[in-house]
Amino acid sequence: MLALIGLFFAALLAATLVPAQSETVLVGLILAGAHPLWGLLVVATAGNVLGALINWGLGRFLGHHAGARWFPVSPKALERARNAYARWGHWSLWGAWLPIVGDPLTFAAGLLREPMWRFLAVVTLAKGGRYLVLAWATVQLS
Repeated sequence: MLALIGLFFAALLAATLVPAQSETVLVGLILAGAHPLWGLLVVATAGNVLGALINWGLGRFLGHHAGARWFPVSPKALERARNAYARWGHWSLWGAWLPIVGDPLTFAAGLLREPMWRFLAVVTLAKGGRYLVLAWATVQLS
């Protein structure tokens, strides 16, 4: 049970603006074979999606502070995000699983008022799909 809790929090932290790694925890638990694969995938996906939802909420509810010195996104970067979102819209959320750019994408989605239902649908499929591919590769190569 502690391993699943650890996986959940590793996945949650990895999806926030805090640099963390969840893939190594998932692979280690798959290789250990102590938990059902489907359970590991559900726990990792749930934690990762919750972390992305935290980013969305920070963007959504702190967006009115844009331009403040402490605000985590510069006005120039915010303008770039707005332009990119105007061009790609919710389709850009399929990249939420990507290293480096995925977390800011989820923050920008909240900032730019992406509806939560669509955010959760796309991000869950993208992040769950990433873990599914990683699990499949791990099983195939072990």
